Amino acid sequence: MNKEELAAQRAEQWREELRKSKKAKERTDIPRVKMKELDPAYRVTNREEVNCGLTPEQAVLEATRCLDCVEPLCMTGCPVGINIPKFIKNIERGDFRAAARTLKETSALPAVCGRVCPQERQCESKCFYLQKLKKEPVAIGYLERFAADYEQASGEVALPDMQPDNGIKIAVVGSGPCGLSFAGDMAKLGYRVTVFEALHEIGGVLKYGIPEFRLPNRIVDVEIDSLRRMGVEFMTDCIVGKTLSYDDLHEMGFKGILVASGAGLPRFMNIPGENLNGVMSSNEYLTRVNLMDAANPESDTPVYKGHRVAVIGGGNTAMDSVRTARRLGADRAMIVYRRSEAEMPARQEEVHHAKQEGVEFLTLHNPIEYIGDERGRVRQMKLQKMELGEPDASGRRSPVPIPGAIETVDVDEVIVSVGVSPNPLVPNAIEGLEVTPKGTIVVNADTLQSSLPDIYAGGDIVRGGATVILAMGDGRRAAAAMHEALQKQQRGA
Repeated sequence: MNKEELAAQRAEQWREELRKSKKAKERTDIPRVKMKELDPAYRVTNREEVNCGLTPEQAVLEATRCLDCVEPLCMTGCPVGINIPKFIKNIERGDFRAAARTLKETSALPAVCGRVCPQERQCESKCFYLQKLKKEPVAIGYLERFAADYEQASGEVALPDMQPDNGIKIAVVGSGPCGLSFAGDMAKLGYRVTVFEALHEIGGVLKYGIPEFRLPNRIVDVEIDSLRRMGVEFMTDCIVGKTLSYDDLHEMGFKGILVASGAGLPRFMNIPGENLNGVMSSNEYLTRVNLMDAANPESDTPVYKGHRVAVIGGGNTAMDSVRTARRLGADRAMIVYRRSEAEMPARQEEVHHAKQEGVEFLTLHNPIEYIGDERGRVRQMKLQKMELGEPDASGRRSPVPIPGAIETVDVDEVIVSVGVSPNPLVPNAIEGLEVTPKGTIVVNADTLQSSLPDIYAGGDIVRGGATVILAMGDGRRAAAAMHEALQKQQRGA
């Protein structure tokens, strides 16, 4: 949306009346709302969602803080381009459904994004309150969640405006945030979209990677149901590269393909003892618990419930893993991270919640060996104490070992969460598809088109690991670029 369109919307009578209803000083004097949370002692006994959402009264009050800026810098921080002032001002005037419709103009997953997007590093970081007033920013994420949840609870989930069916078939490989965002935009443009998912559940990382205490499956399911109502078809238990080949997709009549197969290959540290029983990747741990009911002792493949659990890493996936371990009965749940807490990539909210739930943080520690018992099960870990040296290429200070500072800690389960690599299946299965030495698909930075003209790619298979909202932004860009290319082909024909 360009500046002229935004200005025209801002000039609408209802927006002008809202702005005049309160002085700017009155708005800026309102403190940011605090969202209710479940009590830590209660929530570690179950998998209920920790954050409880806003009441309508809280949402309206928070929306009143928004100054409806002439230049909404908050929008520059949103990878999917949500019209933030418009949806917030609709909340302020009490038209919650209009707020939800505004969100869905650009976002296929507003209820998801309102929960898991790092707004504090994106839209909220650009807010006038923070930039100019040095106050807490408008709670854009809370308000996004409120509007989407309100519509879901009403039972009247509206669909976005749709263009007529153009008969062109489009394939999507992977049903994570990139694939779903792309599918939604292409469906709105009139394409016949089929999403192929290797697992038995739709949602990708939204289902297998994020625990229900942070993102309930029912929320994801409602968003997916909206896509189905828009005409998107889903095929589960189908592995593109195995079940179906690139040539098969052509024979089935697909004119464009988006590869959004993610980064599901876990990394390990290659230290002694990593092959011991009880040492596993966060991918395996979370997938088994979230998708395979492994926390249930009656399940076919129950997960081991450790009492002294160490999670290696400092990202959101590490926080999800360690908080899951607490809910599965760990008496001692530890984050082991080689840098300081200030360098942790995890959201501050996740770190705060983990501490509330009794998680220990062994920062400036790095595992160098795991020690097992006579049955081959992990029983201890050796940790090298670290100190921070000079900044590395990412700008974070590099951890440096302190000579001779090694300690041994008792553990009976270790979950390694030090990153992931791209899923190699699709890149290896399609001849002529250019990939990097790290296994990511090479794409045009603007269009996300690969070396094969009909294949586009986005999300972790291109980035190697990113947030939900960045993956969704890739899906939107790929949809716009593929649509333009297909339209040119149609005109040329």
